[in-house]
Amino acid sequence: MHEVTINIPEEAYAAAVKRAQQEGYDSAENFLSDFIAGSITPDPDNYDRFFTDEVISQLDAAASEARRGNNLTREEMRIHFEQKR
Repeated sequence: MHEVTINIPEEAYAAAVKRAQQEGYDSAENFLSDFIAGSITPDPDNYDRFFTDEVISQLDAAASEARRGNNLTREEMRIHFEQKR
């Protein structure tokens, strides 16, 4: 294992502290170590890291809207994703 020193903005560190607490890490440093290592060398069979609480909440909200009939047309989806690119 290698020890690496990085500098990040205060806002990013505060977010890391919050995420570390939410995910049960004992420190922001350990969270960041796992986060960086996982983003560089992801397990190709494990997509759990993409399903954060925020993402799951967004998926639940979208599913709820779809069940109520609030769907986008194929053309609306195409335009939406073109704007995102």
